[in-house]
Amino acid sequence: MLQADSIDLHYGAARALRSVSLRAEPGKVTCVLGRNGVGKTSLLAALAGQHPVSRGTIRWEDSDITALRPPERARRGIAYVPQGREIFPLLTVEENLKTGFAPLPHHERSIPDDVFSLFPVLQGMLHRRGGDLSGGQQQQLAIGRALVMRPRLLLLDEPTEGIQPSIIKDIGRAIAYLRSLGKIAIVLVEQYLDFARELGDHFAVMDRGAVVYSAGRDDLDEAALRRAMAI
Repeated sequence: MLQADSIDLHYGAARALRSVSLRAEPGKVTCVLGRNGVGKTSLLAALAGQHPVSRGTIRWEDSDITALRPPERARRGIAYVPQGREIFPLLTVEENLKTGFAPLPHHERSIPDDVFSLFPVLQGMLHRRGGDLSGGQQQQLAIGRALVMRPRLLLLDEPTEGIQPSIIKDIGRAIAYLRSLGKIAIVLVEQYLDFARELGDHFAVMDRGAVVYSAGRDDLDEAALRRAMAI
């Protein structure tokens, strides 16, 4: 389980996160919601180790990982799909997928069948350059690359942003499948409420760097959720 407790994050003098607490459990999707600029991406950056927190602790699988750098977190099964995808445009699809081998021992360095069963378009494009793919295909590639790492914690930053509806459905089905395996904890940052509402088990709404509303699926007050998102 992931447990972030009262974390702060600063960019210089600017405080991006204010005492944020969050948890994510295997087999469940934790959705982080809110408008642009409220700290959602900063939260994922903190969880992935991309930016050090200035206060608080982050625990993963009963270990304190607060001080660990991104490669060390990756070796502990944490995969991050950033906003903007950040694939390598001059590498082929296959080469992009194989960059996910980096944190793995040699005997695990193969592309899992799930990557192609979830995103079959990638199999037919293995030898095309990543930069030649459409935005939606690049998003599938970015998620596929993360799955190559055999993650136990998957951090997704707005995977539906700028994506055509048919691929949004494919991504939703992929997330639902990964949740059903019961082995992967998923943190999904999203602005598209209907997409998050369909997939989420727990919801946290952020505003000005803080969590202003939090509830599980069974306790969710839809009106309160929408009010919090409209702040």
